[in-house]
Amino acid sequence: MNGIIALVGSGEFTPAMDEVDRALLAATGRDRPRVAIVPTASWPDGEAVFQGWATRGEAHFAALGAVPASVLIRDRESADDPLAVAKIADADLVYFSGGKPGHLLAILRGSAAEAALREAHARGAVIAGCSAGAMVLGGYQPQIGGRGFLRPPFGWQEGLGLAPGLVIIPHYDAIPETLVAPLTLTAPKGALVVGIDENTALVGRDGTWKVQGAGRVTVWRGRRRERHTSGATVSI
Repeated sequence: MNGIIALVGSGEFTPAMDEVDRALLAATGRDRPRVAIVPTASWPDGEAVFQGWATRGEAHFAALGAVPASVLIRDRESADDPLAVAKIADADLVYFSGGKPGHLLAILRGSAAEAALREAHARGAVIAGCSAGAMVLGGYQPQIGGRGFLRPPFGWQEGLGLAPGLVIIPHYDAIPETLVAPLTLTAPKGALVVGIDENTALVGRDGTWKVQGAGRVTVWRGRRRERHTSGATVSI
């Protein structure tokens, strides 16, 4: 059975997500789960930022009793590196941190790392993404046209589809909902726009999901908006 997916609005590797991350580790069924930390989305922000996310991820999951390893994929060449691919293939939990979603998607698409990710998911590994990392796991991702986050004009590109049919908007409680309206009106046919608040996660698989963390999850079904708080089960 495919492993569960965790879509996180923000807060990766911080105490705010300890409870959520403990549950993800428990879901692996391992006493000392192997965690692959993938900070690729942060690479456009510079080497220090990139290494910083890797270091924080390792420290966070080590403190929770896991065995973490950073997967330092910066570009397409490193996305095909056998050592990086092996770390993903062997992981019980693969965690993508935040940054630039377009960069992360472009680097992973068609790579050996993507193939290893899909194989890990198919054998039951947990796949988690925070902010940009969550966006690429959806079925579709907005392609921003140079005027800033969620500001038109933008188009659409297919995401990795591990959370099929979803458009993921992280940091939702930090964004004016008026900026989300164009997404709900122009999203690809059949897609659902899902807003995830900061320090909040939507965790599940096969269409059944649960809200965890401090905030809410907002689901747009066309023009109809639903709010779901922590502990709620969501069918999407």
